[in-house]
Amino acid sequence: MTATTHSTHRSPSASATRDGKLVRPDGGPCRVLVVDDEAALSELLSMALRYEGCDVRTAADGAGALRAARTFKPDVVVLDIMLPDMDGLTVLGRLRRELPHVPVLFLTAKDAVEDRIAGLTAGGDDYVTKPFSLEEVVARLRGLVRRSGAAAAARSESVLVVGDLTLDEDSHEVTRGGDGIHLTATEFELLRYLMRNPRRVLSKAQILDRVWSYDFGGQANVVELYISYLRRKLETGRTPMIHTRRGAGYLIKPGE
Repeated sequence: MTATTHSTHRSPSASATRDGKLVRPDGGPCRVLVVDDEAALSELLSMALRYEGCDVRTAADGAGALRAARTFKPDVVVLDIMLPDMDGLTVLGRLRRELPHVPVLFLTAKDAVEDRIAGLTAGGDDYVTKPFSLEEVVARLRGLVRRSGAAAAARSESVLVVGDLTLDEDSHEVTRGGDGIHLTATEFELLRYLMRNPRRVLSKAQILDRVWSYDFGGQANVVELYISYLRRKLETGRTPMIHTRRGAGYLIKPGE
């Protein structure tokens, strides 16, 4: 057996809890994706996490983990480093492209220092080695969820998010689905204005006034031109996000 079973002990200092349960910073059930090809271990972890109030999904290989991550959008991932189709480091790399901020706890039977360093260097947030106690895994996940919530709060002060599109107002970095997108200064300002007003139709006059500081008058073509630039950079090969409301203006909303 690679994990020891039960304990009802809960850390009194864990801030990511509600009535002793592992929850998201907003109070909802924490979504945990457990990836391990040992069915008995995966089920044991799932039972323990559901007892902690979590919504749990499982996968037995890397391909299944990536499929589950796309649909389930986990708050945290428990990832075995040894999987039948690809190793956990490869899974992590692909996972980060779609969910760049999701915390990952590695499970590994390897306890050599170089293996631990490899996992953390690859982007893992923490690790436990087998055999482990369920209490330890839950405690580590509490810590990851707590830190992830704090980091998200800090990012929210300067980062705009619409669907899988993010814009960092401080660093001027823009990503979609984890892929970096280079924008000119004017394209950046136009996208920032749209993202500050998601699902709201903005007229060409409003956009000209905000982005170019023009009074409306014969310059509508510049808005159309830069909207086309943004669409090409943001939407080529992807679901459209910027929509035209004929006679009214433009809006941005998550791709559907």
